[in-house]
Amino acid sequence: MRGCVRSISEKSIVASSGLSLVSVSAGYGETVALENIDLEILAGEAVSVIGRNGVGKSTLLMTIMGHTDLHSGSVHLNGKEITAAKPCQRVWNGLGLVPQERLIFPSLTVDENLAVAVRAGSWTSTRVYSMFPQLDARRQNFGNQLSGGEQQMLAIGRALMADPKLLILDEPSLGLAPKLVAQIRDTIVEINKAGTSVLLIEQNARMALSIANYGYVLETGKVVMDGEAEKLLKDEDIQEFYLGLHGDEGERKSFRDVKHYKRRKRWLS
Repeated sequence: MRGCVRSISEKSIVASSGLSLVSVSAGYGETVALENIDLEILAGEAVSVIGRNGVGKSTLLMTIMGHTDLHSGSVHLNGKEITAAKPCQRVWNGLGLVPQERLIFPSLTVDENLAVAVRAGSWTSTRVYSMFPQLDARRQNFGNQLSGGEQQMLAIGRALMADPKLLILDEPSLGLAPKLVAQIRDTIVEINKAGTSVLLIEQNARMALSIANYGYVLETGKVVMDGEAEKLLKDEDIQEFYLGLHGDEGERKSFRDVKHYKRRKRWLS
């Protein structure tokens, strides 16, 4: 029951300003982890990709950044094909990444972590510090002296210093307390409202879809559902399998108790 609300054509790719994946199959060596993926992010848009662990979300991110083996299909950025572009070229052309592992430099100060990524543009350290006052107070602390939440803020700030047109975040809520998750969510909304496109890869479906204009659901390396985020939040399957709600009764239900064959029967029939 894939939504197919938006279709991607060659004409729309040439005219669009954003990121498009067209019939992309990719993986590692001969192993295919993604199959026939169509995905589009328009300029200024926030898009979420949700799914359980191991369904291919991080592989999708790595494919966008150019770190996997592309078996078929094409990748386009701002109307130009970047299928063969190296990861550094994709970053230079406007892709910014906040990895799941954060990968800040532990032996550099907060100031230095931001300085290594600086690129002439609208994002400066002053602007980053105004967004994250906690970092401003700890700008002379080393990366390994920061809490998990502060490290996530620094990872986001460092990515912004390269002035990306599209910011990609891989599980930014992972391992954070609910209060920090809410803060990171609000920050992502603020970044998007300021004009930066956002691609959010997340298991936290409620957070992800509350931010996004459009959403995709990944299951075993395939997009099994896509549509406007508001409509996905109201979908019974999404409510049952990702929000812990069962039907119209509002009964809480653990995702692990949902039969896998039942989900596949509904979505892949």
